Order: sequence, then structure tokens, then C-alpha cells
Amino acid sequence: MDRRQDLIQALTDEKQVERLLTCIEISKTLVCTFDMESLILTVVERINALIPASNWSLLLLDPDTRELHFSTVVGLEHAQIKDLRLKLGEGIAGTVAQTGKPIFIKDARKDKRFCKRVDTATGFETRSIICLPLTIRNEVIGVIEVINVENHNFFRQKYIPLLSILADYVAIAVDNVRNFKKLQISSFIDDVTGFYNTRYLTWNLEKLVAQVLQEGSELSVVFLDMDNFKQVVDAYGHLAGSKVLREVAHVIGPLLSSEDSLIRYGGDEFIILLPHRTKDEAYEFVCRLRQAINQSCFLCEEGINLPLTASYGIANFPHDASDKQTLLRLADQAMYQSKGRGKDTIMVGAPPEKKE
Repeated sequence: MDRRQDLIQALTDEKQVERLLTCIEISKTLVCTFDMESLILTVVERINALIPASNWSLLLLDPDTRELHFSTVVGLEHAQIKDLRLKLGEGIAGTVAQTGKPIFIKDARKDKRFCKRVDTATGFETRSIICLPLTIRNEVIGVIEVINVENHNFFRQKYIPLLSILADYVAIAVDNVRNFKKLQISSFIDDVTGFYNTRYLTWNLEKLVAQVLQEGSELSVVFLDMDNFKQVVDAYGHLAGSKVLREVAHVIGPLLSSEDSLIRYGGDEFIILLPHRTKDEAYEFVCRLRQAINQSCFLCEEGINLPLTASYGIANFPHDASDKQTLLRLADQAMYQSKGRGKDTIMVGAPPEKKE
């Protein structure tokens, strides 16, 4: 009821009505955005256009650590505070995140709740603070802070009702993005291995190729196929075969960097995406991978202690291929050449010959 009364009181002139309509249009844009980077960019652009504040920040609560981090900041260099974290109850932002209640402070230096860590890290001087919670389903997921407002009373009368509405929609939008990401991630996971599936390959490979072209870097792709896997299934059954694939994936996983991706391509085939790796570097990686698989035993819990080998093919973008389809085809062909040479072999793809 208080928020409605504040809004009615604020709508005393045509300019404020115009701001409200703008706020509604912004809200529509926010809740239709499903990428966090795009969402943050939209929030920055629209709040800057709607509300006269040269210093403000959006802090989001990490669901795992339960700490606030600066998702975006206006008026300061984001690099100065990108690694700074605030605990629940720490500072004004932490207090608002903990209580779910807005705080308005005219002189932060006289308030015991004020935390100086941000000012110390940046050299900035905080005087006044307006901090509102981002709440969804009665749970705080972040806060919006507006710093050093010159006319505190005027800002509260004219802009807080609009900022409160925006905060509600930003909370909804952030929640939408997080839920969409969870759904997207789950749709990218292979049920057998727990690593990625072909849907992820299609989505991520396109992004990686574009990134390589933009940065002038390289991308190597590895195809690997388990040797004589049909014999494993025939001897021990499909459930055991699935467990073998899962165990193979967990042999490969620890060898990957944070940038690399392991994808179950289908049946007993895997694809590994190696961003920023030359063909030589990819070859060295596959040598270590081959050794790890060859030295492992599978279905040990069942007392089978099964040894396995695999055949490998490597191709590189942009040196071997000029597009993602050719890249995958060359790596696949190199893998089949490994099969033809007696299996348990590594082959490197070559670019297709140019027709005269």
C-alpha cells in the first residue's frame, strides 16, 4: 500500500507520467531477456536514461556462496571491484540483502552499518546511499545502490517509486535468466556420461568459431572412438557398456582445462573441443589422453578389469578447415584413418586439396 501511495503522489505532472510509461517499456524488455550479459547491458542503459544518478551499482547474490558481487557499476571502474565480495549483513548492501528492506542514508560516514571496503579499494568517497532489494518469491537475490544523490528528498519523491518498480522487474529478469540457464545446461548434458551432448556441440562450436575469427586464435577438435566396443556390449550387455562410457568420460575429464569441452557424440564416439590450442598442442594432449585410457581398467567394480584402447583424429580451425562442418568432417575422417591403421592410433587431419 505504501508503494502505491508513493507512486500516486509522484505522478503529479506529465513528465512523471512519461517516466512511468518508459519504466513499463523497460520492464517489458527486461523480462524478455534471457542472457545475463544482455540483461546487465539493458539495465545499465535504461537506468542511466531514466534516473539522474552518476554513481550506482547492481549487486547480485551468489546462490552458492551467499555473497554479493558487483554485477555492474556506474561511476567507477568495474575492474577495481570485480573480485570484491560482501557477506550478508556486511555494509549497507549486505544489510539490505539480509533484511529485504530498503535503506536510505544521507550521511554514510555517520552510520555504523556502512562498510568502507569499496571506498578503500577505489579511492571513491561515499556520502549518501539509497539501497533497494531485488526480491523474487520473498527471497532477496541482489540489491540496487544509488550513491551520492545531491538532493536526497527530491530523489526519493520523484525517482524512488520508479526505481522500486524497476527493481522488481530486474529481480524477475535475473530469476528468468538463471532459470533459463539451468534449463539450458540440463538440456546440454548427456544422460549416460554426465558430460556434454551433441546439442551443446552445435551451440558451442558456432560460438567458438566466431571467437577464433574475431581473436585470430585457433581451435582444435579431437574425435575419438572406442576400439572394439561392440564386443564389450555383446559380452557384458548394454548397461555395462553405458557404464564403460561413463568411466571413459571420467578418465578424460581431469585432463581437460577449464576452456575445453568433452562431448559424447553418439554411441561410443566422443568429441573434444580444445580452444586456443594449435594442432601440435592438440596432438600432445591426445598422446597424454591415449596413455591415460590405455593404462586404465574399466568395470573394476564388477571384477572384470577391462582394458580398452581408442582411435583418435585431430583437425584444426582455421589451418585445416574454413568452417565448422569441414572441421568436424576432417577430424572424423582422421579418426577413421586411425581405425584403418590398426586402431589405438592418432591421426592428424589435413586440409582438403584445392581444386584448380
